[in-house]
Amino acid sequence: MPDASSPIQSATNAARQGDVVGVGSSAGKGWFYADAVKEHFFRPKNFMQDEAAYGDAAMGMVGSPACGDAMKIWIKVDPETERITDLKWKTFGCGSAIASTSMMSVMITEDGGKTLTEARKLRPQDIMERLGGLPARKVHCSVLGDKALRAAINDWYRKNNRHDQIQVEQGRIIDKVLKITDHDIEEAVLDGADTLEKVQQKCKVGTGDPSCIPEVEQLIRFYMEKFFGANSMGA
Repeated sequence: MPDASSPIQSATNAARQGDVVGVGSSAGKGWFYADAVKEHFFRPKNFMQDEAAYGDAAMGMVGSPACGDAMKIWIKVDPETERITDLKWKTFGCGSAIASTSMMSVMITEDGGKTLTEARKLRPQDIMERLGGLPARKVHCSVLGDKALRAAINDWYRKNNRHDQIQVEQGRIIDKVLKITDHDIEEAVLDGADTLEKVQQKCKVGTGDPSCIPEVEQLIRFYMEKFFGANSMGA
């Protein structure tokens, strides 16, 4: 169990259920993580403790606490070098989201910090590689931190009147709560997701805004036919 002093314990005990299930002789007998995932879940790095002290920092947020997944990220940037010197985060997500964002915070700030340009090039796959992998059904959890970081970078540029550097997410927003676009759904289909459930495993679309699910299903059918032909779609 997480340490009693952990600032995230009460918010995540239930959420972490089922993140990773045992395999082989361990099946059904408990939960296990790669060592790096355990380290960043039980001892998260750079977790936000005092929001008031970061009132002048750039901040990005995605999701909504009401739907169970939310992420906030604060960054401080050296204006001369545009390196991220500090990154703090807070999430209402599951254990895999906690571990992914904790690792991301280390990767962004280590070795003097990444520049804003370098930080934008960091991909969820890079984070998962440093973690030693995540279960397929939890890969989408690393997306929350990635999206919140990009929003925080945009906020820094906005605060510094660098509006030409603000990057708007590609595509049309489908899930207005989690800011998931039709491009995200297209990428999920190209990555092998051929049903609503499989697409949600990759990007959580519709879990923030259930009213968009009919449009999501229509887009899945469209992309399946576009890329794989009508015969590849299920009945």
